[in-house]
Amino acid sequence: MPFDKDKLKKKDEEKLEEMQREIDEHDESSEELADAEAATEVVEDVPEEKDELEELKEKLAEDEERYKRLQADFENFRRRTRQEKEELSALVVQNFITELLPMVDNFERAMAAEATDAAAFQQGVDMIFNQLMEILKNRGLKKIETKDAKFDPNFHQAVMRVENPELEDDTIVMELQKGYMVKDKVIRPSMVQVVSN
Repeated sequence: MPFDKDKLKKKDEEKLEEMQREIDEHDESSEELADAEAATEVVEDVPEEKDELEELKEKLAEDEERYKRLQADFENFRRRTRQEKEELSALVVQNFITELLPMVDNFERAMAAEATDAAAFQQGVDMIFNQLMEILKNRGLKKIETKDAKFDPNFHQAVMRVENPELEDDTIVMELQKGYMVKDKVIRPSMVQVVSN
């Protein structure tokens, strides 16, 4: 199921900005009424000022009602967004597990096979490994390349330094543990041995 997280995030941000604008407008109306009420004592005897004060009071009551509705809408929106995220997360996990189930079946077949045929068992394990890597690759997993590469702290973690006058400094000599990225984000850097003369 295609899913565009950025589009949903942008839509949520736009909704939040719209709600914030309405809240700010309400706050401004409240300040106007506070100023008008402070002036009420002075203008009690002037009929025109009383009418204006009543209009402001009515406007404030309307704005307060709108503000309360907006707050309720905002809480509903937050709850609904949280629930949608939880449902989406559960769906992603379900889809991923569904993709892994054929691999689980193959493991069960391999474990049930005759223990005497080591070559066939090794071949089965290789096939299962390739199947797993294909599933992960389709999900965006990519191995960080270290062969003939220079050390880059964004992708590599140097755990050993060795001297080798034949190679330039920061050349990766050996990969001790593979590193991986998912959609160009490093989830585990490669542990490497690096030249340091």
